Amino acid sequence: MRIKHYNRAAAVAYAKQWALSRNPRYFNFDGMGGDCTNFASQCLFAGSGVMHYTKDVGWYYNSPTDRAAAWSGVQYLHKFLTANRGVGPFGAETELHTIAIGDLLFLQDGRDLYHTLVVTGFQNGIPLVCCHTADSYMRPLSTYDYVGIKPVHIESVRVW
Repeated sequence: MRIKHYNRAAAVAYAKQWALSRNPRYFNFDGMGGDCTNFASQCLFAGSGVMHYTKDVGWYYNSPTDRAAAWSGVQYLHKFLTANRGVGPFGAETELHTIAIGDLLFLQDGRDLYHTLVVTGFQNGIPLVCCHTADSYMRPLSTYDYVGIKPVHIESVRVW
């Protein structure tokens, strides 16, 4: 296995292109709890170019019925990224002031993670995000109401 660069520019370009619409290649999970993590996973894939095809603990999408829980579940994606030692993108929780474009923000309502945002820019030091469910394009993080936040910095990508 080797380490490859996470293409932040590609992830952000994808996020900006599809923030207010849906890529027909992927199922829209809005009617099934929300599409935010599915969208974030699409952005991660645009920046990494590789999926992790391990059943139950991987991160992949082939169809609505053939996908990893981490592809579309907020808590599962957070766990995958911060625990992944195999193929695919990996990251670490960090402080909000150290994030970069292409990183992910996981919002908390009490103990539970409930929303995934893709960092796509900054304005006066405030992160701007794109997301689905409540579709947003370059929305300031400061306009969200949340109890806690878990920023995850995407470090790199492992490939075979």
